[in-house]
Amino acid sequence: MKNIRYLSRLLITFIIRFKGLLLVGVVLGMLLYLVGYLVSPYFQTGYNRVVGITGRYFPEELPIIITGELSEGLTKIGDNGVPEPAIASSWETPDDGETWIFNIGDKIWHDGATISSFDIRYNFTDVAIDRPDEKTIVFKLEDPYSPFPSVISKPLFKQGLLGTGQWMVDNLTLSQNYAQELVLKDDNKNIIRYKFYANESQAKTAFKLGHVNELLDMYSISPFDEWNSVEIVENVKKDQIVTIFFNTQSEKFKENRFLRQALHYAIDKEALSNNRAISPINPNSWAYNPQVKDYSYDLERAIDMISDVPEEENAKPIVLTTTPPLLDVAEKIRSDWEKLGVKVNINVSSSVDSDYSALLTIFEIPTDPDQYQIWHSTQEVNNISKYGSDRIDSLLEEGRSEMNIENRRRIYIDFQRYLLEDVPAIFLYHPSYYHVIRK
Repeated sequence: MKNIRYLSRLLITFIIRFKGLLLVGVVLGMLLYLVGYLVSPYFQTGYNRVVGITGRYFPEELPIIITGELSEGLTKIGDNGVPEPAIASSWETPDDGETWIFNIGDKIWHDGATISSFDIRYNFTDVAIDRPDEKTIVFKLEDPYSPFPSVISKPLFKQGLLGTGQWMVDNLTLSQNYAQELVLKDDNKNIIRYKFYANESQAKTAFKLGHVNELLDMYSISPFDEWNSVEIVENVKKDQIVTIFFNTQSEKFKENRFLRQALHYAIDKEALSNNRAISPINPNSWAYNPQVKDYSYDLERAIDMISDVPEEENAKPIVLTTTPPLLDVAEKIRSDWEKLGVKVNINVSSSVDSDYSALLTIFEIPTDPDQYQIWHSTQEVNNISKYGSDRIDSLLEEGRSEMNIENRRRIYIDFQRYLLEDVPAIFLYHPSYYHVIRK
């Protein structure tokens, strides 16, 4: 007890003698805490992601996964494929699709300037553009074109990569005019550092060496599917389809719809992927027709159909051209087709000769169901199947000029039904891409 009383008196004496210094210390401590609280945001760095991405890109042609983070278009595409307001707050077409008037909202560029109609730049060759004031931009087309609001969903930039999005460019490094490294930042001091690699092999090596901590949109995940130190996220691209295009003007397939149908039935699509595709239109689209002929695997039916094909036609091999990433798929297709007694030669190439027989590739689905450029008989460049049908031509022409969305939907429902009956192409599955993340 004596020790406790002694320590108490000693503490009281110390406080009385040094109360001034103690008070100053408490005040200084509170001030230092307040200053630290106020200035700490300026020194925080947030997260720092280092992401590897495959492909060689010029700065003005970066992939949409990046440009979509940096900016937006006059419109944006909703989940069901319908255009929605973005930089433009609203729009109208007073003459059913020839003139489009867009009203600019109050969004700003990364430099703080309010977006003006005079900032909006498009390289259209057949569209006249008028800007009656800072908040209005008018597009005058030669013919009615109902998909136009979808066309202008591509992200816009004031200059360089100065956009409107959450992320802005902090630094861009080029190598031989191609993007080598792109650093993005946001207002919260978060950083994304994209590093570009010519192919997946180089990107995987960079990940193994620790140069990147993530790999984006990888078609093949080997060997990382055997690693315990990574997380792998699958992303099914519903806007892409692994497709076999037939050269409908080739000797093998010209006016030979039953052979194309037999080859369709002969492929075991479910064995290739669980993400089956049956139509050239995105299944999330308002125009998608889920009731088209799906050509489920039916080898007996395929054999019966091919029996009607002249024997000399069957004797000629099908040359199936594809790219290295799809070689394994091509081998499985060859195995299925050979069960019909059809000979198949696989040609692996990064380019396609104009006289190809069949082409296995990845088909990029347009954002709007209008596929005039892909299937219309007048489109010599983009109609790679060289397909021609008066009925399909008529439906495609009606679909891009009709303004009522319900009428358009009925048109594209028929378009899908008749196209699948003709089989200028076989739609196999929606490909999966993988996001590899180091834990």
